[in-house]
Amino acid sequence: MTIRKKAASVAIVHILSVALMIMGPARAEITTATDSHFAFTVEAHSPLAPNALWGRLIDVSSWRGDSHTYSGSAKNMQLDLAPGGLWREVWDGGAVAHGTVLHFIEGKTLRLSAPFGPLQGMAVQTVWTITLTPADDGTKVTFDYVADGGPDSGLGAMAGPVHQVKEEALRALVSAGQE
Repeated sequence: MTIRKKAASVAIVHILSVALMIMGPARAEITTATDSHFAFTVEAHSPLAPNALWGRLIDVSSWRGDSHTYSGSAKNMQLDLAPGGLWREVWDGGAVAHGTVLHFIEGKTLRLSAPFGPLQGMAVQTVWTITLTPADDGTKVTFDYVADGGPDSGLGAMAGPVHQVKEEALRALVSAGQE
């Protein structure tokens, strides 16, 4: 291998490593999926310090994608950071409560009852816990999501699609403003 090819290979590996660190989940696993329950964890790394990432997290319109809204615009979303506060979307002619704040510790944890999208109409209970953990070079972000419903709710079939949406959301959160 020539020096030029070796240098190019090293550069490509470095670029891919950085891209995966910023964009891709470090760990993404559906831990259980049955007809009445599913649970999964998605993790990623952000180069931001926990307090900076917390500021981005609670400004949901800055990172949540337009394609996962009812109005077509994430700019219509906001989070009322208080127990019982809403992650809501309000637009001319409509509104939706995407989730309710159950618990938060500033800069560390946000827990919501959050039956996003089609889960609302299925009358299931969900808990989404977002944890920010300091790391040497930024913050480890963990999304834990649990859904429970009746025996005929068919939740197992929803685990994959909901997991994919949360992976997209996590990538958006950790990469927002990094472009």
